[in-house]
Amino acid sequence: MQKHQETIRLFWTACALLFVLGMITQPQTVYEGAVYGLGAWWNIVFPSLLPFFIVSELLMNFGVVHFMGVLLEPVMRPLFNVPGAGSFVLAIGYTSGYPIGAMVTARLRAQKLCTRIEAERLMSFTNNSSPLFMLVAVAVGMFHNASLGPLIAGAHYLANLTLGLALRFYGRRDPEVLPRPVADRNTWILKRALAEMVTQQHQDKRTPGQIIGDAVKNAINNLLNIGGFIILFAVIIRLLTQAGFIGLLARALGLVLVPLGLSPAVLPALASGLFEMTTGTKLASEAAAPLLHQLIAVAMILAWSGLSIQAQAASMIAGTDIRIGPFILVRAAHAILAAFYTCLMFGPAEALTRSLIQPVFAPFLATAQPVSLWSASLISLFLLLLSMGIMIMLAVVLVILTHVRVIILRPR
Repeated sequence: MQKHQETIRLFWTACALLFVLGMITQPQTVYEGAVYGLGAWWNIVFPSLLPFFIVSELLMNFGVVHFMGVLLEPVMRPLFNVPGAGSFVLAIGYTSGYPIGAMVTARLRAQKLCTRIEAERLMSFTNNSSPLFMLVAVAVGMFHNASLGPLIAGAHYLANLTLGLALRFYGRRDPEVLPRPVADRNTWILKRALAEMVTQQHQDKRTPGQIIGDAVKNAINNLLNIGGFIILFAVIIRLLTQAGFIGLLARALGLVLVPLGLSPAVLPALASGLFEMTTGTKLASEAAAPLLHQLIAVAMILAWSGLSIQAQAASMIAGTDIRIGPFILVRAAHAILAAFYTCLMFGPAEALTRSLIQPVFAPFLATAQPVSLWSASLISLFLLLLSMGIMIMLAVVLVILTHVRVIILRPR
């Protein structure tokens, strides 16, 4: 075991030395990559993720996660085999984007709201590409076809939800057991959920001003960490492209994917997408290949998310015992399943949404005005609150139906 760890350390030492050598021999390439990464972080990632990071911190500190944990335990446990608190990760992971699902999962694990296996399940299927990135940046900005947005997002989310249902069987013999919410049939579940939230608020002795200040500080620190990874991988991709490694990797992928019928024109996009998602999707949209092949490449790149996103997720869970291995394996499975769903949905979904979506985006396409990411973030926050509200309403309806059934079937 120790020899294996030493070998890994030597490998990363060699990689670091090669990176330093590349910086010395290709300073212009390194500078251009750093400027590109900094621009992508400041103009795209920072404004789109900052509100979500702050809101997630506030909701967790004010006990909303504990409220949802008690209320949605009867829903999340049979579906995904995770605690009810995982519903908050599910809601924010499907409305914000990478890597906030990993960050919130790490917080749940640190607060002992889930076991390590449950955290690995949650982290694996609640990390998604941002819906606005798929609907606006990819469909409208890259493909100039808004009707492709629902197809791209639908295949992405459907594949991840399918994996979430399958992951309920992962680690079923988990030796770690945490106390679950006590199901007192004499107390309505909504009342118990509110009581749990109030209890958590009483245990936190900080003032509201301190809580808000800490939420902003933690959000900024996490975003600075993400920015470092984005700039680092932007430089690495430029150096690898300059060295011809991306082309070599594209040819290696072609040995597997071309016999399956995928166009060779999208292989450079897939090779770049292995490292960075945005660059890969842009190259896929510009490839001289049939539209279906372009969409398959985009689906695989968005699902895999790139080594840059995976490194960010690994940094988010660094202080916990959550393993990154299952997350990476599920990302590979997500890429395969998303490509399959794209093939399955292509045609019917695109034709159905063309008449529904295109008129909405027609003024945007005609004027070519840029979309404000701050206003887009507000839309995403609205989607988050809406999804949380829908989940809570479904839980309440389920509880009411259960009580009605008990009353009807109770012997007289």
